[in-house]
Amino acid sequence: MDDMDRAPRSSEAGALRGRWHECVVAARGGGVGPDPLPYADNLLARWAEPQRRYHTTAHLAAVLDHVDTLAAHAADADAVRLAAWFHDAVYRPDRSENEERSAVLAERALPEAGVPGAITAEVARLVRLTVSHDPADGDSNGEVLCDADLAILAAPPKEYAEYAARVRAEYGFVPDEAFREGRAAVLRQLLELPRLFRTPHGAAEWEARARHNLGTELELLTP
Repeated sequence: MDDMDRAPRSSEAGALRGRWHECVVAARGGGVGPDPLPYADNLLARWAEPQRRYHTTAHLAAVLDHVDTLAAHAADADAVRLAAWFHDAVYRPDRSENEERSAVLAERALPEAGVPGAITAEVARLVRLTVSHDPADGDSNGEVLCDADLAILAAPPKEYAEYAARVRAEYGFVPDEAFREGRAAVLRQLLELPRLFRTPHGAAEWEARARHNLGTELELLTP
């Protein structure tokens, strides 16, 4: 995967900039504030960093698409969309504090962009929730973000295999045996959850296929 594979295409970047602009203006309640687009450009540059193979602008766009699918379930869909933009804005596969650093980035950037404090706090909370992907019952915003982030698990087999290969590429610095052991542990943990998806749409449309994909990958990883 070369640099062109990581960098957002101009059409994709333009569409994402437009989506960011709409979301920030909506979060402001239509109020006047700084030009949102420099913030979009900063975030898109982060999402195109060279260490990324799966957590790229393509993943960002997919999560935003899934949030749109689930938006009716959210208490504040615009806050969820902003959280999607920030949830992997800081991403180093060799570090464990990515979610916290991403949340702190949101707490710094969103007030500068004119987003009210209550929405900024909700965005940061949602970003931190992606550490566990375990929203409390009734946390509809959290359910939407977590389901949107995990929706790749229910992709068609070819797309899922590409996702798994990209995850492996991001951890290219990890020896094969260690990666297989670590990845298998993650897959088992996911399969042991009583439910992967919390929204009605996710439970009905994604749960069974995701469990099949996870089980298939686990079989391939373990002798």
